[in-house]
Formats: sequence, structure tokens, C-alpha cells
Amino acid sequence: MVSKVYFTDMRTKDGEGLLSKMDRLIRASGLCDIDMEKKFVAIKVHFGEFGNLAYPKPQYVKVISDLVKEKGGIPFMTDCNTLYVGMRKNAVEHLQCAELNGFNSVTTGCQTIIGDGLKGSDDVELPIEGGIHCETAKIGRAIADADIIITLNHFKGHEITGIGGAMKNLGMGCASRRGKMELHTSGKPSIDADACKGCGRCQRVCAQEALTMEGKKMVLDNTKCVGCGRCIAMCPFDAIYAEFDEKMDIVNSKIVEYTKAIISGRPNFNITLLMDVSPLCDCHDNNDMPIIPNVGMLASADPVALDRACVDLAQQQPLIPGSVLFHECHGDKPGDIFAVTNKGTHWQSHFEHAKRIGLGDGSYELVRLR
Repeated sequence: MVSKVYFTDMRTKDGEGLLSKMDRLIRASGLCDIDMEKKFVAIKVHFGEFGNLAYPKPQYVKVISDLVKEKGGIPFMTDCNTLYVGMRKNAVEHLQCAELNGFNSVTTGCQTIIGDGLKGSDDVELPIEGGIHCETAKIGRAIADADIIITLNHFKGHEITGIGGAMKNLGMGCASRRGKMELHTSGKPSIDADACKGCGRCQRVCAQEALTMEGKKMVLDNTKCVGCGRCIAMCPFDAIYAEFDEKMDIVNSKIVEYTKAIISGRPNFNITLLMDVSPLCDCHDNNDMPIIPNVGMLASADPVALDRACVDLAQQQPLIPGSVLFHECHGDKPGDIFAVTNKGTHWQSHFEHAKRIGLGDGSYELVRLR
């Protein structure tokens, strides 16, 4: 069955701004058809690393949370902690980062809950029907406990996955720390001996007894380590880190499998802003200028079709002079803007694997709204 993807451009007129256009878009696209009465509704959003300005602005979240409350639901914003070192690696700093970037109960109309808890270890395992690379998805508990999940996505390029949209916001963004370990790595964590202070905090949380002290430094036994990533969360000196060594196509496939686990058996809806299309992920503490002009806002109950529509619309756009893509192509439009922006990536593997495991084939009907 071909999924419907609803689209509206970024043009406005007196009396109607982008926020009211978004409200009209999500109402027309079927969000109101979901029964939300007295149900917890997770609004999955990327708060942006501090210093990055390409992330979705909090006012867009308020449009969603106001509609959820209108329908009797209980909305909350959520994201899970990061695996890498940054301002979102634990819930305390993550919440501070969100507030610094403008996300609070006043600007968004709802509260914030970090999905996988204080140190990224509060998760549950959800089964993956038809999974090839993963047996279960390790998902932040607050997200797994939600009755309904709505994603607000910023579509962009990505240095590993090629693109970042609804599936990445679901599959990667909802994963706990050990889930992100499974998605990103084919091996185990490593220890920077120079950064290690020998405090022993990592050793106390290792259920496999894989960490031992040699002298004043911690040593990891890879034969015992299961790659759960809990030691990374515990280290206050960022001495333990993930290698990020999984093949790119397998990362994309694992993201698709996690996406299927998260949305299976519960209502979900997805909204994407195809604007400020930066070359790299919003996880960076900076953002380059957009590679294409702003296109519009899209919404669908099918995250695969939504991402496919975003790719197609983005590929149709002219390049922005001065952008990294414009310089790379000497002003000539390439056949695939995302392959050129982040060489070596293969965004197509998202859709190939989604079809393989029955998540969706990416076919869609684009419904244009004024």
C-alpha cells in the first residue's frame, strides 16, 4: 500500500506563519485520528548539541504538544543520552543543554524526560520481528513506556548514515547507551590510559568483571566484555570511549531494525522539517551553512515513506552558493547531493533494509497543501 506523505512549503502570508501552517499540516495528515485520551505521548526531538543552531526550534514542539493536550493526551519531550563525549552524555547536562537551546515547559508547552535516565542505563529490550543484525532493541525506558510516539525531525546530511530523518530520530535517537553501542560498534569500548585516573567507578558497574586495575590504570578484558557501554556512562573523565567502527551500511540497517521495534504495536506519527539542511548531524557543537534552500514541512504515519519523500524533494533543489556542496561540485548540480556531501556513505541502505524486514518499501503519494 502506498503511504500518504503530506507536504507544505515555507511560504507564508499575513495572518498565517510557519507555526500555523504546521498546525494545519499535522491536522490534515491524520494526527488527530489517534486516540490520545489520558495517554502518555512522547514527542521525540533532538535538542541539538550546544553551539549548533540547525536543530528544530522549540516553538514547533509547542504546536504538537498543544494539539496533543487538545486531544486529551499527556505530552512530554524526550531524547536519549549520547554515546560520545558532549553536553548530552548524561541527563543533568542533557537537560541543561536543552534549556540553553530554548526547550522548556514555557516554550514547548510540555515537560522534558530524558528517555534512558541519569546515566543512559535505564532501558528495556524490545523484540525486533525479522531482525537480521539485532535480536532486540535497547530503548530508553521512558520512551518504551509511552503509549504513543510522535517524532519531530530535522532532515539533514550525516557523516555516517548519509541522511538523518525520521528513522534515525527513532532508531538511533531512542536507543539507550548500550543500544547506541550496538548500533555504532562491531567491537568493545577502549580506554585512554592517559585520561584514566584510576577512580574505579567503571569497575563497580561492570557485571562481567571485565575491568581490572593494573597499577593506577584500568584495563579492559575484551574476552569478558559484552559491549554494554555502562562503563562509558560512569567514567567522569571521559577515558572510556566507543570505537564507532561498524560498517556504515550495517549501522543504517540496525537503525531500521530499531525503528521497527519502537513503532511496532503502538500508534506513531512523524513530522519532518526539510529546512536548514546542514551537511552534518545536529550532534556537532556547530553547524555549517545549509547545502540547499529551505523546502518545507512534511508529515506521515510512515517514517520510511516520509524519509524517502524528503530525499526526493531535497535532490530536486538547487545548490546554495557558498555551501560546502557548492564548492565540492564547483557549482554544478550532482546526481546525488548526499553522496557528495558525505563521501563513502550510502543512504539507500536504509530503504533497502526497511523493505527487506517488512518495515516499508518507501513508496508514497505526496499530498501538497497550501
